[in-house]
This record gives sequence, C-alpha cells and structure tokens, in this order.
Amino acid sequence: MTGRLAGKKCVVTGGGGGIGGGTGGLFCAEGAQVVLLDLSEDALAAAANDIIANNPNANVSTLSANIAEEDDAIRAMTEAASRLGGIDVLVNNAGIRKFNHLVDATPESWQDIISVNLLGTANCAKAAMPYLREAPKGAIVNVSSVYGVIGRKNMGQYDATKAAINSMTRTLAHEEAEHGVRVNCVCPGGTLTPFHKARFAADGMDQADIDAIQADATLMRRWASVEEIAYPILWLASDEASFITGVILMADGGKSAK
Repeated sequence: MTGRLAGKKCVVTGGGGGIGGGTGGLFCAEGAQVVLLDLSEDALAAAANDIIANNPNANVSTLSANIAEEDDAIRAMTEAASRLGGIDVLVNNAGIRKFNHLVDATPESWQDIISVNLLGTANCAKAAMPYLREAPKGAIVNVSSVYGVIGRKNMGQYDATKAAINSMTRTLAHEEAEHGVRVNCVCPGGTLTPFHKARFAADGMDQADIDAIQADATLMRRWASVEEIAYPILWLASDEASFITGVILMADGGKSAK
C-alpha cells in the first residue's frame, strides 16, 4: 500500500537515525510531510540525506532541539507546526541509554536519563498538543521498549523510564480522547540499529556473535530490522488505527511471551 499518510503533517523525535530515521523515511514514502527532530545536527543531516537518496520526492526537513528543556521543545514544535501548517502526528522516539546496575546509578545519571526519556516525551507531547487537538485526526505514537514491561539486568534506569512512558501513554489516551487525539505506544524488542551495530563492532563481534544474542531471547530467534518497528508505528499513526487508543503494542518477536 502507498499513501497511508497522504497529507499528514508529522514530527518524529529522535529522528537522527535508527528507529526514528527509519520511521521518518517510511512516513515520507507513505505520503507524509515530515520534520525530523534531534539534538545532533550532523545526525539529522545524515538521516535526511539517506531518506532523500532512497526517495527523491520525500518531503522531509530537520530541526535541532534539546527536548529535555521544555522551552526548547515548545520552540521546536512551534517551528515544526509553522513549516508544516500544523501537526497531525507526533512520534516520540528520542531517548538515551545508561548501562549500569541500579545500585551503581548516581543522581546525575538518573537526572540525565529522566530528563530526556521521560520529561522529553512529556515536553514534546505538551508542546505539540495544541496542534494535535486542532488536527482532524491527531495521533501520538510513543516508542517505549519491551523492557518497560519485563525485567533484565544492567539497564534499569532506561527500563524505568520506558515503563513510565507506557503509563504516560495510557493517561494521555484518557485525557485526550475528548479532544480527538489518539495516544498509543510501540514497545520494540531487540532491534539491530546502527547504534547497536557500532557497539558490537567496537567489541569485536562478528555477525554470528551478534545473531547469537537473540537466538534464545525471542520466540522468533532473531533481531528486528528497523523497518519491522517502523511499520507498527506507521499503522498506529495512520487512520487505519482510528479506533485504537491507549494501546501498548509489543513489537518484540515474542520476547514478552516467553
């Protein structure tokens, strides 16, 4: 199918690569006007160039902002709405990671990750909401994680913020239904993004080593591609999901079912 987002005005945070960049590219391919938002101007430029290389007709632009700061999130959404003529869809994908045990977490590391992952999501939703309420069929898709639902070692700070995003999704769905704004969430499982590929390469891992990480972790025994996460985001953003709100959709290859 094509044109599933025809005429939709979309903002994708964390759009400088990975799931955000892949989602932006898919949205463009489906007819949307897209603003990619991220902190890194270099990452944004690379993501936009990649989208245009694959789709010369893509309607994509970039916007740098620090969403951890409410004033900057407001500035960014105001600018995005000005460029697009409104906002129909917000994808809250931006996030950072912390790798440590909870007993080793510091107040500073907690503040860092909460300010981006949780408050950044809240800031963007708040800043975009006036435009989403004015849209004929406004929609937010938050990107969480399978680990916001199940547990693991060594990334408890990240996982706690993702569990909070799941809760925020349900609350916003309740609060915004009367304004015609749907709010849903996708929880990816292990997704082989450029970020992960770079980490594995730095650790000297080959493809067999990388594949082995997921061999027993999911029912499907493999990593997700970026596109396999972008498509559920696309569906929840589209009018095909017009009667869907408050949903936490697991896109995890069956990991949460093990």
